[in-house]
Amino acid sequence: MTIQNLDYYSIILFVIATCVTPGPNNVMLMSSGANFGMGRTMRHLAGINIGFPLMLVAVGLGAGAIFRQYPWLQDGLKVIGAVYLLYLAYRIASAPVVDMDDPSGKPLGFTAAALFQWVNPKAWVMAVGAVLAYTSPLEPFRVQVLLIALLFFLFGSPCSLVWVFFGQYLRRFLTRPSCLKAFNIIMSLVLLMSLIPVLRGLPFQQWWS
Repeated sequence: MTIQNLDYYSIILFVIATCVTPGPNNVMLMSSGANFGMGRTMRHLAGINIGFPLMLVAVGLGAGAIFRQYPWLQDGLKVIGAVYLLYLAYRIASAPVVDMDDPSGKPLGFTAAALFQWVNPKAWVMAVGAVLAYTSPLEPFRVQVLLIALLFFLFGSPCSLVWVFFGQYLRRFLTRPSCLKAFNIIMSLVLLMSLIPVLRGLPFQQWWS
């Protein structure tokens, strides 16, 4: 399945640039890698790298039009996302310090990671930006959306994996429980910082007027 007018190189560069830079997904992956190791973070990683392309397809094939017609739905998702990010930040900061192989520790699972994409502000920017910027009116739209989603799966997955490796690598320096606890608190604060653009985009004045 190929399309001549699709700029594959530009899309791949866009995928790498957006997937390898900091964001809620990567912050949580690094934290999970440091706390639980590579093996136990794989479900979290798979949930992101399958859930986001599926979200992109849904946005490209109709969800985006629904949100344009009913903008309050997207505002509602932003509120849910903000609340969920607060919960995840609390969960990271308050997580007990356990051994990587300790079964009492619970990393984020596949389903939760996949569903999180729908309330992840960076994921929305990436999905809408990719569809608007890289589809061509000269080619079948649905096929283009599917190809873009496939490129995100193929090239985004290694980018996400880098953050898990980085987190697992940092664990060797976080040998004392107090150091790992401090690391988790820092990661939770970084995650909270990702809420700033979400809160700025919410129409608070309209709600209270």
